[in-house]
Amino acid sequence: MDLPALADFTLVARHGGFGRAARASGRPKATLSRRVAELEASLALRLFERGARVLTLTEEGRALHERAGALLTELDETAAAIAAGGARARGRLRISAPLLFSQVAMGKVAADFALKYPEVRLSVTTEDRAVDMIEEGYDLVIRVNPDRDESLVGRAFLRDRMVVVAAPGLPRPAEGACVPAVVRAMEDRVVWTLADGASLAVAPVLALSSLVMIRDAVRTGLGAARLPVSLVAHDLAAGRLVSWGDVAGSDIALWALYPSRRLLSARVSAFLEHLRETFPTGAPEELAAYLAD
Repeated sequence: MDLPALADFTLVARHGGFGRAARASGRPKATLSRRVAELEASLALRLFERGARVLTLTEEGRALHERAGALLTELDETAAAIAAGGARARGRLRISAPLLFSQVAMGKVAADFALKYPEVRLSVTTEDRAVDMIEEGYDLVIRVNPDRDESLVGRAFLRDRMVVVAAPGLPRPAEGACVPAVVRAMEDRVVWTLADGASLAVAPVLALSSLVMIRDAVRTGLGAARLPVSLVAHDLAAGRLVSWGDVAGSDIALWALYPSRRLLSARVSAFLEHLRETFPTGAPEELAAYLAD
């Protein structure tokens, strides 16, 4: 693969035409056109549809542009890092993080990181789905209890567990009786099993999509709910909520993952170290204390 020709192709694709790319780069339009034609010939693919006034990417050209742009950026940043001694965190850093962690902590985590590393352009996307890091151009993802993936490596930086909580005025039901519950997905009837072996028959009265909303609803006394310890630790300490027990088999681990086949950049290393410094023990109480600051 002719890297200079590939760089010229991405330049033209980014600017949407040979003329605009030539003006932006100060390079001759004819040179850019020739280099792109040579790249198309070497690949035996048409990368652009050339109209009288409009230049558009073909499907193959769009796929190449999406992948090549990220790779060329990484090559440039790697060369810059090597030239600077390899220890300087700089360039773009794209992170995907789950909804709850983003809502309660990621804003502060990201802001503290940006203050420490002003040359890193940090961008965080919030989503619970399992993104394709390579295809979608992410440098690092944060996931809850991720499935095993041999293409990714990383570490758990926070641990949590689920606990059944309710407002003090909501009585715990007798054995076999139902308790009203606030849940994430509406169900006619479920049973919650606690770590001590006890069971709670549950009748959902409200379904909400966010654990933060569920916590707020439970505070009103509407019903009980299963929530992470870190999210309700201060409510428990203040007496706004009471615990009915830990949920059986509810251990939660928050992982920071990155592609094993790519060079770990200085900016990714810096963010991993930032997480280690922010949550040195990774305990639920540590996250709760961080949220209260």
